[in-house]
Amino acid sequence: MTNQSFASVWDALEDTPAEAENMKLRSALMMALEKRIRDCGWTQAEAARRLGVTQPRVSDLMRGKINVFAIDTLVNMLTSANLHVEMRVMETA
Repeated sequence: MTNQSFASVWDALEDTPAEAENMKLRSALMMALEKRIRDCGWTQAEAARRLGVTQPRVSDLMRGKINVFAIDTLVNMLTSANLHVEMRVMETA
């Protein structure tokens, strides 16, 4: 066993840097959306109505089921929650 260190848990878990980046993005989007739902005090049913999805989709979000959400779906949901998404692209070290 080696004492390898990683910048992110996703870097440690995913097979490729591309997969790790994708998971980092999805994770950040999901956390922002979950925070919005909690901060607004929405029930899952109300969140589903406001976000244009089903209540089971909101349940998946709140339970952190990251593998069932694509980035574009999360961006659409965030926009429906009156949140703006910005992206920054940087060169890797």
